[in-house]
Order: sequence, then C-alpha cells, then structure tokens
Amino acid sequence: MPRITVTVDGITYEEDVEPRLLLVHLLRDRLGKTGTPVGCDTSNCGACTVMLDGKSVKSCSVLAVQADGGDVVTIEGLGADGSMHPMQRAFHEEHALQCGYCTPGMVMAAIDLLRDDPDPSEETIREGLEGNLCRCTGYCNIVSAVRRGAQEMGQAVSKQ
Repeated sequence: MPRITVTVDGITYEEDVEPRLLLVHLLRDRLGKTGTPVGCDTSNCGACTVMLDGKSVKSCSVLAVQADGGDVVTIEGLGADGSMHPMQRAFHEEHALQCGYCTPGMVMAAIDLLRDDPDPSEETIREGLEGNLCRCTGYCNIVSAVRRGAQEMGQAVSKQ
C-alpha cells in the first residue's frame, strides 16, 4: 500500500492509502474534513472542489496518491483565526446558498477564478463556475457573491 505525505489546511499528514482511494474520501473519511461533500462521484457537480497546489480540482476525480507531496486547502482551511475568508463571507451576505450542498465547491472554484481574473464580469463568473452545479439558487446570488468577494479580496490585497 503506498504511503503518501500531504499537507491539508496547513497540517502535514502521512497516510497509507490504497491506490484507488479518491482524494475526497481521504479528506472526509480519514482526515475528518467533512466540509468537502461527496456530490456525484463523477466530477459533474463540483461540490467536492478543493485547492490542490493552488488550483481548484474536483476531489472525486483525483486519486489520493496524486496528491502525494501536495498542498490541499479545503473550505475548512480558508478562514484565518476563526473568521471567514472574504469569499465565504460574501456568499453568506449575498444569500448565495439555499441548501448549502454546493457552496464549498462554489467558493473554492470562485477563489480559483479570481486568481486569473481579479475583477471578472458576470459572464466570466458564469463561465468560470460552469463545472459547479447548484440546483437551488438559480445562480443570481452566487454571481453577486463572487463579485462581492472579488471586491473584498481586492481590498484585502491592496491593504497589505
């Protein structure tokens, strides 16, 4: 059984994993990171999106062994000192969730989108979130939340 080393939300773990173990199951079942939901298990919905080495990935389509030596950030690792990340706060303040199942993946995908375009248009946001599905909201508030999060993240960067 392969032994991997992976850093998740700033903590380094060494785990023996079966070669077929998916990253989402390592995170949830072994490491207790239940903020990353298992959605479709087919990479269609995006609910399980996390950051792997700074890029968003659907953790149901990544084997745990592929994350060996990598740095994973989950929705639980975004905030600092008990406060929400600006994108998490924007989703809350813009009411960009109903059932909340897709929200962790949406937030992670939105942050990745802003890495390439810190001030995206509505069309760019909608295109950037295409791989993440929401069956409740109709996306209007999600788009508003991403715009608000982008503004807050831009302010946070300019204050440094």
